Amino acid sequence: MRTLSLPTGGEMPVLGLGTWRMGEDASRRAAEVAAVREAIALGYRLIDTAEMYGEGGAETVVGQAVAEALRAGDVRRDALFIVSKVYPHNASRRGTREACERSLKRLGLDAIDLYLLHWRGNHPLRDTVAAMQSLVADGRIARWGVSNFDTDDMEELEPLAGSGPGCAANQVYLSLGERGPEFSLLPWQRERGMPLMAYSPIDQGALAGDKALGELAARLGVTAAQLALAAVIARPGVAAIPKAVRAGHLKENLAAAALKLDAATLEEIDRLHPPPRRKGPLAMI
Repeated sequence: MRTLSLPTGGEMPVLGLGTWRMGEDASRRAAEVAAVREAIALGYRLIDTAEMYGEGGAETVVGQAVAEALRAGDVRRDALFIVSKVYPHNASRRGTREACERSLKRLGLDAIDLYLLHWRGNHPLRDTVAAMQSLVADGRIARWGVSNFDTDDMEELEPLAGSGPGCAANQVYLSLGERGPEFSLLPWQRERGMPLMAYSPIDQGALAGDKALGELAARLGVTAAQLALAAVIARPGVAAIPKAVRAGHLKENLAAAALKLDAATLEEIDRLHPPPRRKGPLAMI
């Protein structure tokens, strides 16, 4: 699996597993744990979750699956890259630490590899950054970042790190159907060697039914969803975290990470789903 270097050290796989909507229904718990276990068995090493997902339920699912995989010897802890996020209303100096400790308990981990502010809220960014840096210093998280931050937010955030560890990544909605971040945000992050993590990279499955994209994909021997996903992570500095529960989808997404798209294919994709020509508001789901 190709990886991206992080500005604060370490590397992150370009493809991971998203867990949005997991942990919401106890009746699906066993199936969701099994899906995360299957993902790990297939070779997924990046797993993204958040305290918001199922109000901690998704973290519990991930924690159980990881614990089972570690006990079975399927993977080493240092081979996994676990991402979680703090709610904006919890992101005060004290609240961030308390939320992180709750997440660590649900995940059953000693440390989170990347801890993100889920979106910008009412707490001063300076306080959130200070809390994040304190968690890094104490070894509770390896690095910190943000989610749903646009270019102006990133410019405001950047100097707040001071001499301490800075923002390692920004997770936003990016897909062929929503390419807005490519106009200014992605170039800004590339200049700083900061990966952009794309959530909903297949537009929550909608691009799987894109007829024109499907015709192009068929000529390449892949599905429309695989082509859409491969196109996102073909952009330098971009990782993607599509959600999948079924084994077939997990395998398809993983195979997409190995696709190499030539210039002609990328040009055709740009014709079908043009890149932005002007700055627009950052989309969120």
